[in-house]
Amino acid sequence: MHSAWLHFFDYVNTIILVYFLVANAVYTVLMVISLYAVSLHSKFAAKIGYADLSDSPVTPPVALIVPAYNEQDAIVQTVESLLVLNYPEKEIIVVDDGSSDETAMRLIRHFQLQRMDLVYRPAIPAKAPFAFYHNAKIPELILLSKENGGKSDALNVGINMARSPYFCTVDADSIIEKDALLRLMAPIVHSNVNTIVSGGVVRIANGCTLENGQITEIHLPKSWIERCQVVEYIRTFLFGRPGWNFLDATFICSGAFCLLQKESVVLAGGFSTDTVTEDIDMIATLHEYMRRKKYKYRMVFTTDPICWTEAPHTLDMLARQRRRWQLGLIQTVMKHNHMIWNPRFGLMGMLSMPFHAYIEAIGCVVEAAGLILLPFSFLVGAMPFSLFLMLMFLAVGYGTLLSIGSVLLAEATVRRYPSYRDVLILLLFALIENFGYRQMVAFIRAHGVFQYFYGRRKWEAVVHKGLEPSLEGSGD
Repeated sequence: MHSAWLHFFDYVNTIILVYFLVANAVYTVLMVISLYAVSLHSKFAAKIGYADLSDSPVTPPVALIVPAYNEQDAIVQTVESLLVLNYPEKEIIVVDDGSSDETAMRLIRHFQLQRMDLVYRPAIPAKAPFAFYHNAKIPELILLSKENGGKSDALNVGINMARSPYFCTVDADSIIEKDALLRLMAPIVHSNVNTIVSGGVVRIANGCTLENGQITEIHLPKSWIERCQVVEYIRTFLFGRPGWNFLDATFICSGAFCLLQKESVVLAGGFSTDTVTEDIDMIATLHEYMRRKKYKYRMVFTTDPICWTEAPHTLDMLARQRRRWQLGLIQTVMKHNHMIWNPRFGLMGMLSMPFHAYIEAIGCVVEAAGLILLPFSFLVGAMPFSLFLMLMFLAVGYGTLLSIGSVLLAEATVRRYPSYRDVLILLLFALIENFGYRQMVAFIRAHGVFQYFYGRRKWEAVVHKGLEPSLEGSGD
């Protein structure tokens, strides 16, 4: 082979090698820290009396805000799950964001809501609601209808309507376990530091049985693409976020289930409408606001509250979701790029932001390129077999170990799959997902990166069909 090409492949292979070494080194550190953080939280949870929190006068009220756009098949079961939550004082605010389907009508019919007049006083700029619906027999539930303005705008409207000092964002396709909100609030009540964010674990509901607004039987979904996502979620929530939380460098709190302090969010300007992942942007915005004001604060991530969400059923829906996540991640990193390597923001600026910028945001392009160039380099003789094996292990083998470790940690701490058969299948897919699925997702994420740089920066809707096979008490 021509020497110029050999130099080119040497250069590219060096970049790929450095990327995988750095990424896996950080993942290893996060894994060790996460194991310690999970054990600490388990001890904390064992000492806390959640029943006492339910009856305590110091437990703050919470507004559950559900932004909904074309969620007619999932919205009723989500609201039912919120109504049966074990929490002393709560508001449930559903914001219909200009849906073109029957999202609002199904709620109106199912819960017998009546139109009413309410005073709307916005603290955050947003498209004002034009209709309010309520049922005096369900005093905690209110439905707002507004023109379409996007998820961030709908959340801001919900915040403007909320009376509670804390609010919890809930996706319209999510089911929250009965005591999950109490568990999410516990670190706030028992902290001496102003806690402005509390995030919890999100798991995949596909394949589970739903009855009267609660998951009653937990099983794995049947399709390979959904099972791979189950493993992926477990790895993300147990081997990543607890570690960043322990370092006070939380970058992501899933908007599917996240508790926030209303005052801090309002002062920070509310949810921004200029990114497609409002939850990531809000965390970065809060970090920046609190640090600039020199306020003492903390954000927490707890591993036992469980929110169940509907994952994409098809490759097309999965691709839409992951492209949007990647696009939103890059938008957030670029918007807050002044925080990268900035000691003013602590480990958030010196470690978490650089990692998410260089490894998570654009690293998928290096990973996708490596999946093509590494085998090609080996086949044309530009890479020795020993180096090829090492890079393949870093790209595939180490990921397999992380996935298997995540599943075992989940079963040891927040065990949710009662069937040993399901656990064995999960372990099998912790292996399988590293041979095809993760590579496919890397290419999808890389596509999201190119979308950002080529100007296609719009929201890609994911269609949810609801947990229809298991609905038993929530028909319209």
